Amino acid sequence: MKNIYQTVHFLFNHPLTRKRKWSAIKRFARWQFHAKILNLPVVYPFIEGSQLIITKGMTGATGNIYTGLHEFEEMGFLLHLLRPGDIFCDAGANIGSFTILASAVIKANTLSFEPVPVTFMHLKRNVTINHLESTVELFNCGLGDEPGSLHFTKDLDTVNHVMTGGEKAAGQTIEVEIKTLDQALNGRTPVLIKMDVEGYELSVLKGAASTIKDLTLKAIIIELNGSCHRYGVEEREIHQYLISAGFAPGSYDPFERILVKRETYNLHGNTIYIRDEPFIRQRIKKAPFFTVLNQKI
Repeated sequence: MKNIYQTVHFLFNHPLTRKRKWSAIKRFARWQFHAKILNLPVVYPFIEGSQLIITKGMTGATGNIYTGLHEFEEMGFLLHLLRPGDIFCDAGANIGSFTILASAVIKANTLSFEPVPVTFMHLKRNVTINHLESTVELFNCGLGDEPGSLHFTKDLDTVNHVMTGGEKAAGQTIEVEIKTLDQALNGRTPVLIKMDVEGYELSVLKGAASTIKDLTLKAIIIELNGSCHRYGVEEREIHQYLISAGFAPGSYDPFERILVKRETYNLHGNTIYIRDEPFIRQRIKKAPFFTVLNQKI
């Protein structure tokens, strides 16, 4: 019951559905019926002709079915910032919602990282159905501050994470190869990085030291939700690391295309860290419009 309440609250307050609540509820109900009765994958028509293959249990991906863009602010920012030929880095890609937006919709070149083999299979399938093999480079590995290997949880969907030494597994675990982001990028620099690594952010950032110094990198989307505490890290350390690199926290309204500086990071979701604000504002202003659930952004 709690999960249903949280979902309804999400639907009723999401920017793309709060004025169209009952349409969102109908999509939610249809998906629940399909997942529980038929239990088959769905090829979901995503944005601007792109597609996502979604199956039961994909909590983040199903948000796209209900609301058009599950993470509206961040996905809208990606759509308005990136251009064809740009490099985008999807660190913690899951099934690839951000990857598909970047490469299928914008025609950017994406480096997409997903450590858990089963989830990586779903990511690869979504790249294939969108015919993106030439523009998406897939990495079935984790990211950290040095190469090696680490143990990950493998059956927690969007909250799979690096295991700590004293952590008892809530489910199955797997040993995963670790690369540094600098190593994987091999001299290439993205315009935008989306980082969803469930608390391992500081280690991933330290493994991207050269990339972060390169001023080609204009923005990083990152979630600081307390998960870092399991690794003995405070959110303020990650925040300060990014501030020291010249980034500033911001928020974005895709409807109005308004970028606003924040005093600090978002305590309840993702934060968009930006650098070279004039460049970003110019990109946003000149970006084409996209249609999501019959609404223009």
